[in-house]
Parts: sequence; C-alpha cells; structure tokens
Amino acid sequence: MRRGGRGLLPAVLAVAVALAPAACGAPREDGDAVRVGFSQLSAEGSWRAANTASVRAALTPEHGFDLRLSEDEQKQEGQVAALRRFIAEDVDVIAFSPVVEDGWDQVLREARDAGIPVVLVDRSITTALPDAYVTRIGADFRAEGRRAGRWVLRNAPGAEVFELQGTLGSGAQVGRQEGFDALVGDAVVGAATGGFTRAGGRDVTAAALEAWPGLDLVFAHNDDMALGAVEALRAAGRRPGVDVRVVSVDGTRDALRALAAGDLDLVVECDPQFGDQLARVLRRVAAGEDVPASTTVPGGVFDRSVTAEQVAARAY
Repeated sequence: MRRGGRGLLPAVLAVAVALAPAACGAPREDGDAVRVGFSQLSAEGSWRAANTASVRAALTPEHGFDLRLSEDEQKQEGQVAALRRFIAEDVDVIAFSPVVEDGWDQVLREARDAGIPVVLVDRSITTALPDAYVTRIGADFRAEGRRAGRWVLRNAPGAEVFELQGTLGSGAQVGRQEGFDALVGDAVVGAATGGFTRAGGRDVTAAALEAWPGLDLVFAHNDDMALGAVEALRAAGRRPGVDVRVVSVDGTRDALRALAAGDLDLVVECDPQFGDQLARVLRRVAAGEDVPASTTVPGGVFDRSVTAEQVAARAY
C-alpha cells in the first residue's frame, strides 16, 4: 500500500470517550409522564431525519412521555442553549446528540447540580466532569470503521484511499476514522470533512480528485457524502464502482439503491431507528433505576449482493 504523505484538507483526530456513571434522579410515581428534553442536531441528512422520526414516534403521550424537542442546526451553542432551557423547565431527563465531543462540561455541570440526569443519544463526548451523564445509546462507531477497513483489506489491497470525514470532532467522525485507519491508515493519502452532507461530499471529492488523481477508493463516513462523491466522480469522467470504489456508512435506502446499481461497493449499517430502545432507557433513568453505561445499537453490512427486497424494505 502506498502512502504519499497523508494530506489533510484538513483532518482532526480526537480520542477518548468518557465512561458513563450510574443512574441518578428521584424515582417517579406511576402514571406520571416522563418529561424529556431532547436536543437533536437538526436535519443534516436522511439518517438524522429518520432518527428524529423514530424518537418522535416512541416518546409520545400515549407511551407516557412529554417530549420537548429542539433541533439545533448542528451548532453547539444552540444545543447548549437548549440544554439550559430544559434545565430551567425542570425536565425529568435530558437527552441529546452532541454535535462535537468536547466543550460540554459547564452545561452538564449545571444539569448535574440541578439533579437532572443526562442521556447521550447516538454520539459521544469527552469530559473530565464526574457524573457528567448516565448512559449513552447508539452505534459503535469504531466497529463501523473497522468493518469498512476489513473490506478494503480483502477487496482493494494497494488502493489509494481518500477519506471523506464527517463533522470534525464529532463522535461519529472520530470513531469511524480511528477504526478504519487502525487497519488501512497507511493507504489513506488524503482526508477532509464533507460535513455529513451530500453537497460537502461532492465538493470535497471533486477537490480530492484534482489533488490526488491516482485515487481509486473513497471511504465516506456517511451515505449522503458517499452519494455526493458518486456525483463528483461522474462529473470528472470517473466511473463510480469501477474506476473508483466507494465505501460508506449508514444504510439508507438511497445508498442501498446505489449499491445495487454498482455505484457503491459496501455500505456499513448504522441504524437510526432506535427510538423504542431509547424510550426504555429513559423510563429506567427517570425512575432512578441503574442502567448500563452504554447500549449498543447493532448494525449489519451490505455489499453488492443486496436484493431488491432489502432495498424496498428500507424505511429510511
């Protein structure tokens, strides 16, 4: 494998995910609706929209929840403001998907001091604050990166790889990069963030093809960027899946359709539809019960053997 000096357009590598403490919060009386303040990243793509829909469907009054949802445009300051609003409203549990890993200690200290337990949804944080949060529910991002890396080792030895990163400093970006690079990092000649968006994936891939014309594989941290990369490859006269292979993470219907058409080569699944699992965790946290430090949402892997039935069955 060739490594011509890893070019960053730019890239960031962060490490360490905090361990979650035991659950806190006073037990609730039967029949009380669990008041949940949830700060979502907003709609960065189809995966996030499906995740929000799953949470909305699970945390309804009929299911015993009073959900206060804030969609915060992928801005940390917006999420911090939302968390402070939830604290002022004295919700029972705060849940949020942190846009980046760092910078949450002060607002989480405020939640802890107010006696409101915090649950991380999907993404992770790094923190030096004791008892910063109760638990995290979401995928194993490093495992997702390793699944992609193992496929590259088996199917594209010697490839020149460009890595389309997600939002820099986010748990998904950090974990997927670490898992992938641990196996095939020497093959990665360049990396840059496409911000988890299709437009970002398209624009960054176009620039990468000019900077590294010998590229023959793109690893995208999510499907939207991968589909943007396919657009950029076609615009440059390169055949996706033939001249340049494309490997992705998420498992959206559009990505599986592109996989079946031969435009993508591998899609590692990251299931966004875990609202019911989240609801079970939130009920236990609100009741003051002990919960595991983390709950891993499982995911599979799809290659070009994906069937039309699997594509049609995809709900997002």
